[in-house]
Amino acid sequence: MTEIAGNTKPLPAAVEQFVLRWGDMGGQWGVNRSVAQIHALLYLADRPMTAEDIAESLGMARSNVSNSLRELIGWKLIRRVPQLGDRRDHYEAEADLWQMLTRIAQGRKEREIDPMVEALGPVLAAAENDPTLSKVARKRLNEMHSFVTTIDSWYGQMLSVPPSTLMSLIKMGSKVVGLLGMGRGKADKAP
Repeated sequence: MTEIAGNTKPLPAAVEQFVLRWGDMGGQWGVNRSVAQIHALLYLADRPMTAEDIAESLGMARSNVSNSLRELIGWKLIRRVPQLGDRRDHYEAEADLWQMLTRIAQGRKEREIDPMVEALGPVLAAAENDPTLSKVARKRLNEMHSFVTTIDSWYGQMLSVPPSTLMSLIKMGSKVVGLLGMGRGKADKAP
């Protein structure tokens, strides 16, 4: 078991397992395993931790921890927390799950959706003036642009919905779709 710096007590088994599993999932999401493990540790920590505490607790190189902390700060998933009498930086994770989800979604949107929206504009402009472009290619480019801009717009709309309302909608799940009479097959066949 891993130990917390300055403390001879090992991490509780559940914390250790969560850190390991979160690290594995991070890799599937395209996030470095170390970044995800540090996030998991800070998320479950009951006090802010220094980079040294984190490095010792997870058995990581201090340089790896520093780079990972910078990335997590960039995603706004952790923050520096000043401590009286200690000149070292201490870090804590965002504990509000909706804030965490919103920040991850914003980061993904900025890195994935926004560049796609920006790239499709000139492509569509070029497609308008290209007589050699097939009708199929033109149609698919327009569909892609419509889809991406709809996702972009939907994201903006969801930011204004209170988290409690979003949670209620999520819990209702397919009932909302059924209520609207818009099941997958029905929506695709609508005129």
